[in-house]
Amino acid sequence: MSAVTVATVAERLAGVRDRIERAGARPGSVTVVAVTKGLGPQAVEAAVGAGLVDIGENYAQEMLAKLSAAPPGVRWHFLGQPQSNKLAHLAPHVRLWHGLDSEEHALALARRSPSASVLVQVRTPGPPGRHGVSPDLAPALVERARAAGLDVRGLMAVGPRPATRAEVRRCFGEVARLAAALGLGELSMGMSADFDLAVAEGATIVRLGTALFGPRPPGVGVVTDEAKLGCY
Repeated sequence: MSAVTVATVAERLAGVRDRIERAGARPGSVTVVAVTKGLGPQAVEAAVGAGLVDIGENYAQEMLAKLSAAPPGVRWHFLGQPQSNKLAHLAPHVRLWHGLDSEEHALALARRSPSASVLVQVRTPGPPGRHGVSPDLAPALVERARAAGLDVRGLMAVGPRPATRAEVRRCFGEVARLAAALGLGELSMGMSADFDLAVAEGATIVRLGTALFGPRPPGVGVVTDEAKLGCY
């Protein structure tokens, strides 16, 4: 992977924003979360230097290691499912939790971070072990999370894999309609391979890694089903 610089990220971000607008979104209406999973603190610095203050991490230890060196003003997004014993350390720093997928997770988070802002993750077709709640159970989880005191802002989804672009867009459309039926305004959908399709279906947040920073070196980061697919 080439060096991560402000100039490189800024150039790629301009291309990303152009694709977002061509997908039908108004300028500035979609939040770009820079996913720095597997990259060092310089990636956070480059993203902030390019004008991105929303930074996403998948792993608790990696995020905690980057906090002290991060520029001021970073808004941290946690994209994974942290172990309960990490919640107390993460809670003061996370602006939005993207991966709420069970009542157990909701209760644990509510104990550590009352009124935390969260997105319920809806499971989509993909490799075995993919996280998320099934669409038919999402309304119940939204209610349970709210009853626990959490601020449920919307839904989160990962595009189906393997799938055609038409199938990906159809899946994002189904999640968008579910969010609308539940009266939820935020939709975290779309990564580097498919964010334009997500935006076309109403995504308000996209989570981008390689689109901003280039390909990660082989073996970087903890391998999950999403990491194997290089989706971010």
